[in-house]
Amino acid sequence: MSSRLVLLLAALVLVPVALVTACGSVHGEGDGRDFVPEILPLPADPADYAPLDGYEAMTIPEDNPITAEKAALGRQLFFDERLSGDGQLSCYSCHLVEKGLTDGRRVAVGAYGKVLKRASPTLWNIGYHQFWYWDGRASTLEDQALAAWKGGNMGAADTAPILATINGRPGYAAQFASVFGGPADEENVSQALATYMRTLISTDTAFDRYLEGDADALTESQQHGYDLFKRIGCSECHAGRLVSDLQFHNVGIGLDVDDPDIGRYTVSGREQDRGAFKTPTLRDVSKRAPYFHNGAADTLEQAVQLMLQGGLPTLWLTSPKLKPVDLTEDDFQALIDFLHALDQPMIDALRPPRLP
Repeated sequence: MSSRLVLLLAALVLVPVALVTACGSVHGEGDGRDFVPEILPLPADPADYAPLDGYEAMTIPEDNPITAEKAALGRQLFFDERLSGDGQLSCYSCHLVEKGLTDGRRVAVGAYGKVLKRASPTLWNIGYHQFWYWDGRASTLEDQALAAWKGGNMGAADTAPILATINGRPGYAAQFASVFGGPADEENVSQALATYMRTLISTDTAFDRYLEGDADALTESQQHGYDLFKRIGCSECHAGRLVSDLQFHNVGIGLDVDDPDIGRYTVSGREQDRGAFKTPTLRDVSKRAPYFHNGAADTLEQAVQLMLQGGLPTLWLTSPKLKPVDLTEDDFQALIDFLHALDQPMIDALRPPRLP
C-alpha cells in the first residue's frame, strides 16, 4: 500500500474524531438504533427543589414532573441545531457557558440571521423565576421554551418538519416513547426543554461558600465589596442567593430614543411599568458583557458605574431604591472584585451531549 493511500485512510478515520472534539457533540451517526443517552444525576431531589435563601421552592408543574431521563432528553434537544427553523442554531447558541449562559451580543440574533429586540438573558437558576423573559410575558417555563422555539429565537414557526426529523431518529423516538409514552410533539418537546433548564442551578460559587460559613472563600477585597454591596443598597434589588428580587424596575436604560422599548408595560399595561425590566441575577455576571436588556454597557465596570450614578434620568425612572452613590477607587474595585465571587464553575449538565 502506497504511503499516500495510508495517509488518506488515516485522514478519513481522524476527521469524525476531530469533529466530535471541536463541536463537543455529534448527531446522525448511522441509523441511531444503538444510541444510549447520557443520564446525569439531578442536582437536587425533584420532590424538594429547595428555596434559595428566603425564596420559594422551585415550582414544578404537576403535569411535568422532573426525572433524570426527561432532563437528559431536554439536554439533547437544547444542544441540537436540528430544532431550529434553519438548522443552524441550538438553544445553546444563545446561552454559552463561557458567556455566563448568554451569547455575548448586545441583542440576540435568531434563526435566519434575524436581529432581535433584546439581549439573551442568562439561564442560571431560571427554574426559580415566576415569570420569564425580560418583560415577564411568559407565565411558565414551558411557555417560554415553546415561544422561543417557534418565535424569532429558533425560527421554527412550522414545527411539523422538525418534529418529523426528531421522530425519524430511532434514538429520539425511543426516548420520547420511554419518557412521554409517544412521539415528540410541541408540548412534550417544550416540557423536556423546561425540565432540563430547571437543572441549571448555580449554588457553587465563592459567594455561596462564604454564606455557608467558609470565611476564607472570599478575599479581603471581596469581603469588603460584599459589605459595600449591602450597605449602598445593591442587595435590595439583587437580593438573596438568587441575587435578584425577580421584580421589574425602570433604571432609565434604553429610553433616550424616539421609539423606546417600554418593557413590562407591554404586558401589564400599568403606567409605572413603562421601561421596567426584570432584575437579572448577578451570578456569572463577570462573563456576561455587554450588559442590560439592550447591551447598553460594554463592560462590567461601565454597568456598575451606571447603577452607582442612579441609572439614567428619564420620565419613567421611578425606582426609589436606585440612588446615586459615590465610591472611592478602592471601594469601586472591591465591589467589582466581589462580583467576580459570583462566578459559577462548570456543571456537567452544560457539557454538550452526544445526539441521536
